[in-house]
Amino acid sequence: MKNIALVTDSTADLTTAMKEEFNAHVIPLKIVFAHQEYIDGELTAEDFYQKLATAQELPRSSQPSPADFTALYQQLLKQYDEVISIHLSSALSGTVNAARVAAETLQDKIHVVDSKNISLGIGLMVKEAARCIHEGMDTPQILTRISEARKSIETMFTLNTLEYLQKGGRIGKVSGLVGSLLNIKPVVRVNEEGIYVPAGKARSQDKALDQIANKLKEIVGNRSVKSLAIAHGDALDAANKLKSIMENTCGVPATIFTQVSAVIGVHTGPGTVGAAIHFE
Repeated sequence: MKNIALVTDSTADLTTAMKEEFNAHVIPLKIVFAHQEYIDGELTAEDFYQKLATAQELPRSSQPSPADFTALYQQLLKQYDEVISIHLSSALSGTVNAARVAAETLQDKIHVVDSKNISLGIGLMVKEAARCIHEGMDTPQILTRISEARKSIETMFTLNTLEYLQKGGRIGKVSGLVGSLLNIKPVVRVNEEGIYVPAGKARSQDKALDQIANKLKEIVGNRSVKSLAIAHGDALDAANKLKSIMENTCGVPATIFTQVSAVIGVHTGPGTVGAAIHFE
């Protein structure tokens, strides 16, 4: 049985406990405020949103380089036979492409997966991969399970404003809503291609949370929910409301509840709250 390492990036929003439980190695993205660069995780969520509130210009994010990935992979291959590396949607970032460039130099020992997802949507794929590794599956089996999980994981969220997605260039197919959303909360889905698409809009955050629950329930249908995850960006009260609504809707407890990383916050802004589900 091969010894397989599991890698993801900081946009997966894994908590410290999850990193330890999944034995996941996390490569960070970076946040740039003016001329000051921070590694994702250096800033606490509280510090990040405080800086965001007073910043004269919006921060931007920066992906790891192929050299960053090569250094991590080479280090891991001293202890492991192979590496499975799961990353942020290629439609939203060049992170997965940087991983692939690094993987090309390491003799087929690195298996890079485009999650076609974001935040805890990636986290739930990492959770599935960790379970498969723990069960002793071989690499082709694990990659098949990850591919299957990718098709049965849904991520949906609401925002206070589309300003951050728009200015950060990550708005995808949600762009048609810009200009029509004064005092209206958009509901956004990550589609099968890993692109943001509009899923609804509401006149209040509470109604947007209800829409998320109803639309996810519609997608799941009669299938059972294996895992439920809730994440937020400086929106704890709303996240607790969504957690309660989703637990009632899905009939399972949320096993993951956390804040999004600063890199995600760069593109979504404060007031973001969403859910990711993995269903049968």
